[in-house]
Amino acid sequence: MQGILHELTEDARALLMMMSTIIIGIGANLPSARHGTPVQTVEAALTALDEHPNVRVCRRSRWFESAPVPISDQPWYVNGVCLIKTDLDPRAVLHVLHDIEADFGRVRAEKNAPRVLDLDLLAYDDFLTADDQDFDVPHPRMHERAFVLLPLRDLVPGWSHPRTGLALDDLIAAMDDGQIIRPMEPQHGVNAANFNDDLDED
Repeated sequence: MQGILHELTEDARALLMMMSTIIIGIGANLPSARHGTPVQTVEAALTALDEHPNVRVCRRSRWFESAPVPISDQPWYVNGVCLIKTDLDPRAVLHVLHDIEADFGRVRAEKNAPRVLDLDLLAYDDFLTADDQDFDVPHPRMHERAFVLLPLRDLVPGWSHPRTGLALDDLIAAMDDGQIIRPMEPQHGVNAANFNDDLDED
């Protein structure tokens, strides 16, 4: 997809984006005054994302709980990933995610700090940012994180990293063994976790 977006008509560009595999990472490890526990917060974040006029949440993974990376004494995280459709370009999607984080009370104080909500644009189909851009897609550390890769396997087990071409199973096999993560829902719950069941309807 990189290198051809600017050559397409607006209608063709929007159609291509609507057909893309856009992956959003969701996490929280602090309670929210407005939404409650981290689980309630990530569920509310999915709803907020789906209510945006240019975004449709299609499916989510199971929720997982994971130890902080790097390991620390802060609370464990609730993590998952979801697939969305949108007519927004990657930078605009990032702005939407940051706006939702701010609305939920996220304060960007320091790296790896506990947070009420964390929303990451993990991948936007095969789009690759250039070296001179001020944001990174795919997310530069997603291939190292169990709390991204294991939920991602729930949704798109045949996925390959757009930049390296490595298959998801190979990325999981290469993960650092020191990461601690466990599912909060049974495997059979994945189908029940569909945000909308009409993913292929459009």
